[in-house]
Amino acid sequence: MKKNFLIISILILVLSLDSFNNIVTAQAKTPNQALDEKVRNFLNEHSRQWYDMNIPWVDGQLLYDLIIKGNYKSAVEIGTSTGHSGIWIAWALSKTGGKLITIEIDEERYKTAIENFKKAGLSEYIDARLADAHKLVKELKGPFDFVFSDADKDWYKNYFIDLDPKLKVGGCFTAHNISDRGRGGYGGSSGQAGFLDYVRSLKNYETTVNSAGGGVSISYKRAQK
Repeated sequence: MKKNFLIISILILVLSLDSFNNIVTAQAKTPNQALDEKVRNFLNEHSRQWYDMNIPWVDGQLLYDLIIKGNYKSAVEIGTSTGHSGIWIAWALSKTGGKLITIEIDEERYKTAIENFKKAGLSEYIDARLADAHKLVKELKGPFDFVFSDADKDWYKNYFIDLDPKLKVGGCFTAHNISDRGRGGYGGSSGQAGFLDYVRSLKNYETTVNSAGGGVSISYKRAQK
């Protein structure tokens, strides 16, 4: 009788330990942690392959941090290229419960980006559009709380003017290849310099420039007007 009791006790202990191990394993890698690992691995494996008008790693990290800090959920990217910046943005949005609309006019870059989004595990957080941003940005309904502009530089101001009414108070408009040093070499008055002068003239926006990478302007909308 004692022998049977001992055997049963051992079986219960083994089953309990097995259940415990399964719980620990599940807790060790939640869906979010699994996605983090997949995205991180993809970015590491492709870190030296983003040649086609993509942003540098440091700017991707900046966009990610801005979205997490602001808890932004509805983002627009103008200029997908092959998807590096979109991956960083969508990765952050996967944590805030948001989604990205990204626009690319070149079909080959668009197709490559779609494949990269899939490989990174982020397709469900991205609505990728093959379109002319000059037209599509005007048609987007909004509201949005985060924008990243990285397409044709001479159109930066126009993109901003089209999206400003659709950007929530507290939202953030960012633009790439913006320099705070000097006025030449960045598109003159009709390009990045003109855009930067314009957003800095707006009393309801607070604008700074992060120069750690390719130069990113960061404009927070503090009031409606």
